This record gives sequence, C-alpha cells and structure tokens, in this order.
Amino acid sequence: MVLSDWLEGLDYELLQGSLEVQVSDVSYDSRKAKEGDVFVCMTGTRVDSHLFIPQVEEAGVRGIVIERPLKELLKAVSPQVTVLRVKDGRRALALLSAARFGYPARKMITVGVTGTKGKTTTTHMIKAILEAAGKKVGMIGTNGTVIGNRVTPNLNTTPESYQLHQAFADMVEAGCEYMIMEVSSQGIKMHRTDGLFFDYGLFTNISPDHIGPDEHADFAEYLYYKSRLMTMCKVGLVNRGDEHYEGIVKDASCRLYTYRVAVEDGAAADFEARNIRYVAEENFVGTEFDVTGRLSMDVRLGIPGLFNVDNALAAMSLCSFMGLDKQRMSHALEHIRINGRMEIVHTSRRCTVLVDYAHNAVSMESLLATLRNYHPKRLVCVFGCGGNRSKDRRYSMGEIGGRMADLCILTADNSRYEKPEDIIADIRSSIEKTGGAFVEIPDRRQAIEYSIKNALPGDMIAVIGKGHEDYQEICGVRHHFLDREVIEETVKKLGERA
Repeated sequence: MVLSDWLEGLDYELLQGSLEVQVSDVSYDSRKAKEGDVFVCMTGTRVDSHLFIPQVEEAGVRGIVIERPLKELLKAVSPQVTVLRVKDGRRALALLSAARFGYPARKMITVGVTGTKGKTTTTHMIKAILEAAGKKVGMIGTNGTVIGNRVTPNLNTTPESYQLHQAFADMVEAGCEYMIMEVSSQGIKMHRTDGLFFDYGLFTNISPDHIGPDEHADFAEYLYYKSRLMTMCKVGLVNRGDEHYEGIVKDASCRLYTYRVAVEDGAAADFEARNIRYVAEENFVGTEFDVTGRLSMDVRLGIPGLFNVDNALAAMSLCSFMGLDKQRMSHALEHIRINGRMEIVHTSRRCTVLVDYAHNAVSMESLLATLRNYHPKRLVCVFGCGGNRSKDRRYSMGEIGGRMADLCILTADNSRYEKPEDIIADIRSSIEKTGGAFVEIPDRRQAIEYSIKNALPGDMIAVIGKGHEDYQEICGVRHHFLDREVIEETVKKLGERA
C-alpha cells in the first residue's frame, strides 16, 4: 500500500517526503516499530513518543506522524522518511488504523453501547439475542474481545484504536455479520473511536463516575463525552427514565428512540416495560415483565433485578430494529447467563448462590436492594475490598453490608500489597457501627465454602466484588481464582446437602 491510500478523513501538513511511499503497517510503540511502518507520535501524560523518533527511523519506518514542531529532531531525519504533522496523534492513529485494516467495521452491522452501568450486561444480551437468531457476532468490552469461542482479554473496556480495528478485521475474517462493543467515555475522549460511525448507538444511564486526575475533570465533562455516541450513530436509543436525559440527547444527530421502565408520572417512551414480577423458583431466579409500545411481547428474564429489566428492555428494543423473531428473543433472555453479572451459579430448595462484579458502594447497594425483592430467608453477602486503593470504599461498603445484609462474610479481594486482615479491619470499623452480623474469613475460598456449608433453607448468597475476574492479586502476583469455580466445587462436594 502507499501512504496516500491511508489518509482518508485525516487533516495533515506534509513536512517532508512523498505521500506515495510504500507502507505496510501502523505503529505507535517505539519498541515495536519495524521496517515499512508509519509511526504515530503521541504526547502522553507520562511518555512523549516524539522523543523516540531517532530509534524508529533506525528501525526502518517509512513515515512519521507528529503532533508538534520538532525542528531539532527532524534535522536528523532522513529526507526519504515522510513526515506529516497533525493536530492530534491519537485521532491520526485511529484513522490510519482503520485504513490499514481496510475499514473492517464498515463490513458489519455495528452497535455501540455506553452508560455508567449496564454496558457489559446489555452487550451480552444483544449478543445472545442475535446468536439465537442464527447470526454470527463479534463483541468487545470489559470481559474481553469475543470472536466465536475465542476470548482475548482487553487492557481497557474500549481498547486502543489499532487493537479495535485489528479485532474488527479478525471478526470479518471469521464471518461475523454483527459487531457489538462497549464504548467508554475514556475511549471517546482519547480518540480511540474516532472515525467509527455505528449503525446503532445505545445509552443505558449516567451517574457520577470516572471523575479524577487521570479521567474526567467533572461530571459535565463525563456527560459530554458519553453523549458523543449520539452523534456517532445512525439510530440512537436512550433511557428516557434517566434524570440526565435532556443532557444526553442535547446534541444528538441520529434518529432517536427511547425506552424506560414505565412509571405513572414519567414521560412516555417508545418502548416500555410494565407489570414487573420477581420470580424465585427452584430452577429459575429472575423476572417476568411485559413490553409495550413499538414492541409488544411477554418476557421471562433469567437474571434477577429491576436494573436488568432495564438492560433487557434496551437490548430487545434495539434488536427490534433488526427485524428479529420475538420468540427467539424471548428464549435467549430466559436462558441467558453472563459471567460475573448477577450470575446465578447454583439454585436449589436450600439456597441460591450468585456472583456479581459489584465492587463499590453504589453497585453493592443496588444489588442488595434488588435481592431483597426475592424475600430470602437470609441475605448473605461475601465480600472484601481491593488493596492499595481508597479506604473510603471499604468504609462505605462495610456500612451498606451491615445495614442491608443479614450476614456479611468479610474476606480477601485482590489485596495487592496490603494484608487482607488490615483491609478487613477497615471494613469492620464501619460494619460494627450498624450492628449488622458478620464473620471474618480472610481466605476467599474458605469464605465461600463457609457461606454454602452454613446456608439455611431459603438463603440467598451473593459473592461480590470480582465477578468475571479469574485471579487474585497478592503482592503483585496474579493467582488463578474464579468465584464461580469455587462455588461449583463446593456444591459438588456437598452433594444433596447443597
């Protein structure tokens, strides 16, 4: 390929060399730059890759993209190396990566999902519905990049743009017709999604989160970047029940539709969920509800909780635009299981055990309030907090556990370089103030086993904090550990007693 073929949509200034130079790949890590590459320089908070121009030229790159004047450095660059100057290197990386892989996203029907909560669950629901309809689907998000049975972990919810387009190309090669991805506010802010235009965009909800020195300056900035998805899609679907709805849709340029769980005094939506029933049976724990509006059907959802009714309604509403069979939609949602997201691992006459990723006060409170709707004999919560992180999370989760659970079992959760006992002591300091019952079992495996062995008939046990994570991080080393596996092993050992 010649460089000029990769410059669609890119605003640049040619500083030296030719646009007709032969190129073979795009790189942005100087350690991986190789002969024939176009190297994109970016000014980061910790590393400025402009400083590595001599090294990448020595590696044999054919083109260099820079963000700022570098007269002294460029004096040493060979005239045979093409140099382009752009306003933003991250945007250039996204557009060059799309071109390098032949614009693979344009070869699939694409769905982007954003929101503070529910992204992972909703994308999995959409995937399950599409696959029930016989479609081949690729997915990118918190749980990794999924192509068929192959799952590749992601460093970020929305990976760097080069990895995104590489994954899209792999999906096309594997025969995927649809691509679903979680679109994070950081992904948009850092230009990882530049150049993408989704067929469908879905906004689940928004609340204060990801605000800090390395993320967003304040909630206004967070909302701004989240809402950009509604300018990056043909058809947009937004939760009408969110209190920030007007801000979400303010700049929307798509064909806009709404969904919500119906309330008497709320604004009507195009898709609504009504008559919600909480169901707890020996072989099924979930909800039943009716969908009205632009879609009419009865739903039996195999994941507990009102917020999952929201997620399922969003998934069904979006899939209704694709003309999918309602019966297949219904079957997919009744039998859905999502790793680490309100995942029912075991249910019997004696007890129900589930795993969830809830790892902060807001998500823990929402989870426990939801489980109360199923009227368990006792609500038991197994949890800890991560080491080398803010202690505020420990105090707030301890307070919520003591107030909302009948029994808390305090244990380890990625203690990192702290002692689990010290973290548990911080949690204890707040749980004691509530008068709530608790026991301390630092070993997480033993804590889970204790919760099941000592369950009373009708108990509901929530093992929270790690969800889909398959490791425990101790002193900087990750050891294999998956909550679901421990639960399954314990149930198997107990046999009929579980």
